[in-house]
Amino acid sequence: MIDGEQADDKIIAVLEADLAYGHVKDINECPKALVDRLKHYFLSYKQLPGDAPRRVEIVDIYDRAEALDVITRSISDYQKQFGERIKDPESRGTV
Repeated sequence: MIDGEQADDKIIAVLEADLAYGHVKDINECPKALVDRLKHYFLSYKQLPGDAPRRVEIVDIYDRAEALDVITRSISDYQKQFGERIKDPESRGTV
């Protein structure tokens, strides 16, 4: 998504053992109404009453593979900036 003039990726995750959504492995498996509700939330949650409208846009909705790629690139950016090692999101091991 774009917030102002900057990319602002959002990652949707569910607990593996969640009774309602634990079976969901990809956003494409979610009901359209749920995706629409999430879109509305991300487009409006920073908008304060009385403030001028914010420039917020959802450009694309990533699937699981693309979301994992965004997380991996974010980890790499973090490590370049701060030099610390954090866990890989897929293997649950250290990167």
